[in-house]
This record gives sequence, C-alpha cells and structure tokens, in this order.
Amino acid sequence: MLANKCKPQMRKEIPLMGLHHSANRCRDAEETRAFYEDFLELPLSCSLRREQTETGFKTPLIHIFFRMRDGSYLAFFELPEVDFEFKEQDPSDLHIALEVDESTMKAMVQKAQAAGFEPHGPAELESLRSIYFRDPNGYIVELTTKKDNHDEVMDPKLNNARAILDQWQVEKNS
Repeated sequence: MLANKCKPQMRKEIPLMGLHHSANRCRDAEETRAFYEDFLELPLSCSLRREQTETGFKTPLIHIFFRMRDGSYLAFFELPEVDFEFKEQDPSDLHIALEVDESTMKAMVQKAQAAGFEPHGPAELESLRSIYFRDPNGYIVELTTKKDNHDEVMDPKLNNARAILDQWQVEKNS
C-alpha cells in the first residue's frame, strides 16, 4: 500500500517547491479557454501542439496552460481522437478551489449572473466561504475566501489532523 511506503521515518522539510500545474482533459480547448481566460480572467500562457502523449501514444493533442497570480497553472489536454467520459462532477468527487478575496468573489457572482448562470453558494465551511461554478467540461471550480480562523483550522499543531484521520480509518474498517 502506497500510504505505508510513504510514511517518513523522520519528519523533515519536503523538497517539493509547490504546485506547477494541475491538468485535466477538456472537450474543446476554445470553450475551455473562454471560461478560464474570459470569465475567470486567468491568462492563457502556453499552448503546446503535439502528435503524441507523454506516454508515446500517437494522437494529435493540444495542452493549454492558464497562469495564476502565484505562478502556478491550470492546464488542460484536448485529445479529440481519444475517448474520455466527461461527466458533471459533484463537488465532493472532484473540484479545484481557487483563492480570491471577498470583493472578487462578489464581483464573480455578479459577472456570472450577468452572463446568465448562477453560481452555487455561498457555502460556509469551517474556515472558508466558497462559491462554485461548473466549467464547460463538467468540472467544478470553487472560488474561496479564507475566514479569520483559517490559519488556526489548518494548523496541524492545533487541529489534531493525524489523530482524526487515524480514528476515521479505525471506524471505517470496523
């Protein structure tokens, strides 16, 4: 089991530097561009046209990247000749959460309403306030703002994260 193999012997700083990109399939690169660039205002930063996948499968594809302010990217692959089941995701199944400030969240709700679609929310979570949109591929995009208690809720020294997970596993497996 991977989880057991990944348990560190000693805790030390992780050499991972941060998120470069998160990638998903898309139905249509231009529809996806319109949502992420025109609606969410993430600039299209790179488009890579290829004739095979990273694993060597021969097929035409495009890989597009949208830059976020922190320097990371949301990326999408369109592979028109490769079957893929797109479905409307439930937020508990699959979503990406993007941090915004309160004024941006309000502006995005108004922008969505003006464009003729309603976001879901706001949802009040333990340390976040969020609204949800569905992109053209059926994926959920969450825009979230941190509440005042965010840092305390997310601090493993204060929140008992490991004990809660361990108890979950015990209860789930009994």
